[in-house]
Amino acid sequence: MTLHKEGKGILLTLLGVLAAINIVVYYCLFESSPLVVKCIAGFSICFFLFFVNFFRNPKREFIGFEDGMIVAPADGTVVVIEPTVEDEYLNEKRIQVSIFMSVFNVHANWYPTQGKVIYYTHNDGRFMAANLPKSSTENERSTVVLETPSKTKILVRQIAGALARRIVTYASVGKECHVNDQLGFIKFGSRVDVFLPLGSEVLVKLKQSVVGNKTIIARLPKENQ
Repeated sequence: MTLHKEGKGILLTLLGVLAAINIVVYYCLFESSPLVVKCIAGFSICFFLFFVNFFRNPKREFIGFEDGMIVAPADGTVVVIEPTVEDEYLNEKRIQVSIFMSVFNVHANWYPTQGKVIYYTHNDGRFMAANLPKSSTENERSTVVLETPSKTKILVRQIAGALARRIVTYASVGKECHVNDQLGFIKFGSRVDVFLPLGSEVLVKLKQSVVGNKTIIARLPKENQ
């Protein structure tokens, strides 16, 4: 377990701010209110450790990948499994599988399959709760389309939530991608949607917890493998 690179600057800044606050509190209140000083110090430690936990970056390696597998791109809970029309790029009906990440989940995102990035865009938007259906089209989001070796297109969408204020995406058009490669990182509560071809076998259920780069969430139809 290591710290994700996206959190190192934030953690250093937070550590400096908390240290400064505690130094001031110590010199101003220790003689008159030592208990208050200790409580603030304890709260500061817990607050900092919460952020350290949020930016954890587990070392995960998916072994045994086979053509047609779709691996969970994120940790979290499955909140949507339904046929829907994806009208930003694919313009066709797809099976949407959505994973909601709480602030307690790992927030690194992985590519769900192997292939090549053929489309990437970032859209500004609102910051509704990420578990709401409209967040997929109205919230700030990044959309990545992967083309597998069999020419099947898989759309992955990172969505900001009510607390998230920054989506980081490492994808670029033409980039070769593989499972075990990180797609990006979303800060402070968010969601990832995956749009699969009709006929795909979904292997997870609503409200099921999944582990990014570990849980197989679906298999593509044979003709798309």
